[in-house]
Amino acid sequence: MSTSISDTFGLQLHQLRNDLLAQVRAQRGGSIGRAEAAADTRESDGGDRAQADAERDLKIALGERESAELVAIDAALRRIADGSYGLCIDCGVTISTARLHANPAALRCVACQAQIEQAGGGVAVPRL
Repeated sequence: MSTSISDTFGLQLHQLRNDLLAQVRAQRGGSIGRAEAAADTRESDGGDRAQADAERDLKIALGERESAELVAIDAALRRIADGSYGLCIDCGVTISTARLHANPAALRCVACQAQIEQAGGGVAVPRL
C-alpha cells in the first residue's frame, strides 16, 4: 500500500482512537476508572437493584467492546508502522480501499472475512 494511502488511514485511525477515548472518558464521568464508575452507579440506584444491575452490565459490555476496538485500532497502527497494513492476514491479498474506509482496522479481505463468518468461527473484528 502506498505511503500516502497508509498516511490517510493512519490519520483516520488516530482520529477514531482519540474519539473513542474521549467517549470512554465521558461515559465514565471524566478520568475515573471502571470500578469507580460501577460503584457510583450502584450507590445511585435508588433502590432499584435490577435496573442498576442491568445498567452496570450494559456499561461493562460497552466497555469491553470499546476495549476491543482500541486493541484493533492499535494493531492497525502497528501494521501501518511495519508495512503490512492493508494486506489480508489469511491470503495476503490487498484489502480494497473501500473496505478499509468502511473498517480501517480490517484484518481480512472481503472473501476471507466472509469465509470466517460463514464458518461461524474466528475472532470477530469490531466494526468501527
